Amino acid sequence: MNIAAEKTLLEGLAREDKGTIEKIYRDNYNIIQSLILKNSGTTDDAADIFQEAMIVLFEKSKSPGFELSCNVKTYIYSVCRRLWLKKLQQMQRFSKQTDDMEQVMPVEEDLEMHEKRQNDFFIMENAMMKIGEPCKSLLEAYYIQKKQMQQIATEFGYTNADNAKTQKYKCLVRLKKLFFAQYKNGL
Repeated sequence: MNIAAEKTLLEGLAREDKGTIEKIYRDNYNIIQSLILKNSGTTDDAADIFQEAMIVLFEKSKSPGFELSCNVKTYIYSVCRRLWLKKLQQMQRFSKQTDDMEQVMPVEEDLEMHEKRQNDFFIMENAMMKIGEPCKSLLEAYYIQKKQMQQIATEFGYTNADNAKTQKYKCLVRLKKLFFAQYKNGL
């Protein structure tokens, strides 16, 4: 934890600095949205819960003598998680007590897992940018746009679906090499 950076974030929030508030949103909202969506919520629920957590953090940042004993990200995640579990209990979608859930879903482990997944996606995105054409477009057509091999063969000018499939395989091997080279080197 970079104590100086976390303290700067809290000070900026206390001053209602727009840049700091945007940074906190940018760095944390997707994680919270993912948490809420995976646990019976909607995007509106995620926005509401995140806003409530931001208000809690804002009020704490204005309190004299308040010192954060964890990262801002961990604090927001923890507050959002508790708020969401409480809301689920109120809506009777969730029958166990919130305290029981603490033992099942430790905040730090869940957050670390999500951050690792986000990092892996970032590395994959970098590898896709480096793979070049036509591999990038071909892999996107197959895996993201869910196009059939025959359609890909036609669009990319391959003589048949088998040739397109062979090229997709070669591109995938190149992508894996790029991904794991970046992954091994920590990007």
